[in-house]
Amino acid sequence: MKISTKGRYGLTIMIELAKRVGEGPVSLKTIAKEKQLSEHYLEQLVPPLRNACLVKSVRGAYGGYMLAKDAKDITAGDIIRILEGPITPVEGIENEEPAKQALWIRIRDAVKNVLDTTTLDDLSKYNENDQQSQEPYMFYI
Repeated sequence: MKISTKGRYGLTIMIELAKRVGEGPVSLKTIAKEKQLSEHYLEQLVPPLRNACLVKSVRGAYGGYMLAKDAKDITAGDIIRILEGPITPVEGIENEEPAKQALWIRIRDAVKNVLDTTTLDDLSKYNENDQQSQEPYMFYI
């Protein structure tokens, strides 16, 4: 499964909104400038998030976007599914032999578990210093 810029930038928007809860609406222009992203591209990502009731918009001179739910109630999986679609590492696993099919299902379930147990609150409070003491994962295939 490869997450495109839609999913990555969508998570960026949502994390920035979660970091600013209580500060009022945040403009996409502000997020785009701070993260050096295209404001026009971010504008394309917000409607699906708004339709899913994850963000709400505020009009006016000091308008922008805010989370529509508590950050603890929104998971990374919610955001990725809205912007990317279903979480599947491989298409057509039903045609695979049973051993391979079992592997793909285990991989899918592991990815879903990580995405569905990581909340926006977790991501907004992430501190790089917390991770520096842990040894990074190394995968060999």
